[in-house]
Amino acid sequence: MPENHYLRSKSDDNGPQSLQILGIPVHVVTTEEVIELVREYMKTPRLHQIATVNPEFVMAAQEDGEFCRVLMEADLCIPDGVGLLLAGRWLGQPLPERVAGSTLVYRLAELSADESWRLFLLGSAPGVAEEAGHKLQMKYPKLEIAGTFAGSPEPRENEAIVQMINDSQADMLFVAYGAPKQDKWISRNRSALTTVRVAMGIGGSLDFITGRAVRAPQWVQNVGLEWLHRLYKEPWRWRRMASLPKFALKVMRDA
Repeated sequence: MPENHYLRSKSDDNGPQSLQILGIPVHVVTTEEVIELVREYMKTPRLHQIATVNPEFVMAAQEDGEFCRVLMEADLCIPDGVGLLLAGRWLGQPLPERVAGSTLVYRLAELSADESWRLFLLGSAPGVAEEAGHKLQMKYPKLEIAGTFAGSPEPRENEAIVQMINDSQADMLFVAYGAPKQDKWISRNRSALTTVRVAMGIGGSLDFITGRAVRAPQWVQNVGLEWLHRLYKEPWRWRRMASLPKFALKVMRDA
């Protein structure tokens, strides 16, 4: 890997720089900069994909060529993981802050309400997206939910879901199928989704919105231990989190 890990975004010569971590781009942005980028994306008549990258994403992409391609082609890969911030320090080119996807969901819903953008919620268990839409509208009364649907990322459902979203005239799309399925689904349908300008995979954020899952207290988030809180609440995640030590070792070796 070259000494300078910073590269200009491939999607836009004027876009943010990205830090290459084990070959995966992670954009050097703050939460406020992401909000401003979304404002610009909404002015351009094409879909812009946002990926919420964390160390698990980076390690999965080492073994999954399609997922690697999706992340490399995404318009914005936000640093959603304390491990990425540590990796930036190890590489001598730090990232400014963690941009948590579960927090960004609220910020983009608020922005959509202010700008009269129509938001579509896709994924999670049946009924969850609908309930999350109601919760968001209670929080942001001006928010217009274009539609909600559980569905699945299976190819047999693809055409019908795309038609549903296009018919809704949605401007922004949140997809909650979990990584990497949600990110692959967005990438696969970039050209087919004709009205959507910004699409983001949001993992379990709809469960957080509805209260089915609970985020770590703010002080736990501040000290970078949200992953430990989530592992305590969802012990089945240990298999996925087992990749974290491997990530640290590979980054330190790369550094």
